[in-house]
Amino acid sequence: MANQLEHVNIRVKNIDETVKFLTTALPNFKVRGGKTSGENRWLHVGTDSTYLALNEDNREAQRQGAGLNHIGFVVDDAEVVRERLEKAGYKEGFVATPHPHRKRIYYLDSNGMEWEFVEYYSEDPLERNDYSL
Repeated sequence: MANQLEHVNIRVKNIDETVKFLTTALPNFKVRGGKTSGENRWLHVGTDSTYLALNEDNREAQRQGAGLNHIGFVVDDAEVVRERLEKAGYKEGFVATPHPHRKRIYYLDSNGMEWEFVEYYSEDPLERNDYSL
């Protein structure tokens, strides 16, 4: 598999309004999963292979409106990417919970931008996009 852009993670003021806008403009988009209630709501909306990760973060520091959180790429081997980035001196960002069907790593570039690299262990969209774990 070639490396490909998988998703962009953005901060929004109102997830419901953003989902309404996106699914109206792009009827093939659907809500794939997420945390739909309480503080720090998030959803993935898109198709089985590409999506927008929407975060409605109510923390004071995040109340500045919409913005970019991270960009995610599918890679063949997350550990090879990790080794290259660490050898070049880049620091790990968010640490993801282990998942049986994917491995996600996050690294910060020298501008402080976070990048996600995900390696999938399954071709089945139901396994790849399982948010229950």
